[in-house]
Amino acid sequence: MSNTKNTSDTQNSQQTPKRAESDTADDRPSPMQVLREARTQLAELTGMAAETVSSFEQTEDGWSLEIEVLELARVPDTMSLMASYQVDLDPEGQLTGYRRVRRYERGRSDAHRPGGR
Repeated sequence: MSNTKNTSDTQNSQQTPKRAESDTADDRPSPMQVLREARTQLAELTGMAAETVSSFEQTEDGWSLEIEVLELARVPDTMSLMASYQVDLDPEGQLTGYRRVRRYERGRSDAHRPGGR
């Protein structure tokens, strides 16, 4: 009877490292989780609705995204003020910083003129 108990204890202790390894892999967020979390965190901090993610990349320090937000709704909608925010996240997907990099009217496209004018 005591041998049976020792055998099950041994089996349980052998299974524990396998669970720990898989838990570590599962703790890392997927790119989609990072995108969703970044949008949610930025909206909570700024109070502005995140509309789209225009760029997304993994960096040495975590993740870097550019998120487009509605800053000021106007009528007609094409006159609403939009902004692009650079958002940085750590490897776990937690926001570590953000800054506005561009502000524009929704109906205007980027001007690509020769000579930067």
